Amino acid sequence: MKKVPVSFIIAGAIIILVFSVLLIVGIPYFFEPPQFTGGTAGATLGSQTVMAKITQIVDEGQINLNGRNQLYQVMQVEVLEGDYKGVPFEIDYGKRQLRNDNFRFVPGDEVYVEVDKTPNNVIEAYYVDYVRTQPLLILLIAFIVSMLIMGRWKGLGSLVSLGISMVMIIGYVIPHILSGENPVKVSLIGSVILLAATLYLTYGWNLKTHASVVSIMVSLLITGALSVFFVYLTRLTGYGDENATYLMQFSSVPIDLRGLLLGGMIIGSLGVLDDLVTSQSAAVVEIHDANLSLGFRRTFQKAMRIGQDHVAATVNTLVLAYTGAALPLLLIFTLGNGSYSYFINSEFLAEEIVRTLVGSLGLIAAVPISTFLATVIILYQERFGRWRALLGPETGDEIEHGHAD
Repeated sequence: MKKVPVSFIIAGAIIILVFSVLLIVGIPYFFEPPQFTGGTAGATLGSQTVMAKITQIVDEGQINLNGRNQLYQVMQVEVLEGDYKGVPFEIDYGKRQLRNDNFRFVPGDEVYVEVDKTPNNVIEAYYVDYVRTQPLLILLIAFIVSMLIMGRWKGLGSLVSLGISMVMIIGYVIPHILSGENPVKVSLIGSVILLAATLYLTYGWNLKTHASVVSIMVSLLITGALSVFFVYLTRLTGYGDENATYLMQFSSVPIDLRGLLLGGMIIGSLGVLDDLVTSQSAAVVEIHDANLSLGFRRTFQKAMRIGQDHVAATVNTLVLAYTGAALPLLLIFTLGNGSYSYFINSEFLAEEIVRTLVGSLGLIAAVPISTFLATVIILYQERFGRWRALLGPETGDEIEHGHAD
């Protein structure tokens, strides 16, 4: 009988121990978070937002509001859910609020309405928004089918990873932050688990994935440290986003808004780091497979040239994405002929500047880190000895790269 290597026995014992700890401690921690209670500040007693179907267009035409002509419609709707299910109401759209569209509702359209009881005990309904569930579902199905056609098994793994990401954020990160835990700690733990689960599900158990996971962990720590340093250096408080004010009003648990800002930066940078670092690890594998005679220096240099182009494009994408999100604010400021020096120093814009530049610095640091670690792991894989067999192939591709004799 062949003797089992000691390294395999040790690895098996470690895996069993980690799995046991996860079952005993991890699952209750992640799936049974401390209970939190939401406040009701800002809510109107007796009001609720429910779905309704338009049954009839009562009146429509043009009206002048604030010197501007716009379309309006008066509609009869039937509530589809809640305490007032089946009750008809008359609502209007465009008679009391400014419209920024020329859409016309037709019978059969579904909308959200707010049903409210007035001080005189008269129940009224008000238009809130259009129900977009069906078109969003069509878009989601198109996305899933496209991913499966293009990515096949990797596409399926990517979709599963995306599902895990949403479950982790909704089921772990949000409840633990709302229960009063440190947002930075919660975000770091969630990010590490997310990157490990998503990368291994998408790319499999292999050297390329190991290199990517280690590189992202190191890059994430650097990005987190930079975020903490510059958030405190610029004295950001986390109140730059108006949603932070609403959060403080609705939550009965004190929430560290500065920590929440830092946590958001960490989670936000994770997705971009995932793409960049995985590409660098793949580049190292391909360069090494194309020419096995290349040493560490040449392989590193060639991969770095690819990384330089990638990081330039990614940083530009990151900056444009944040600028696009802040475009309405930029337009408002330009219309007001305000001072740009004051505008840049305002906290709501300073948060975006710090978020963008810190994320970009993290990306820049990730290129040499991931290239170096991937080159070391791929070129010197035989030095792992007996442990090498536990690390899997170089990549998870169906057709493995051939090696010359």
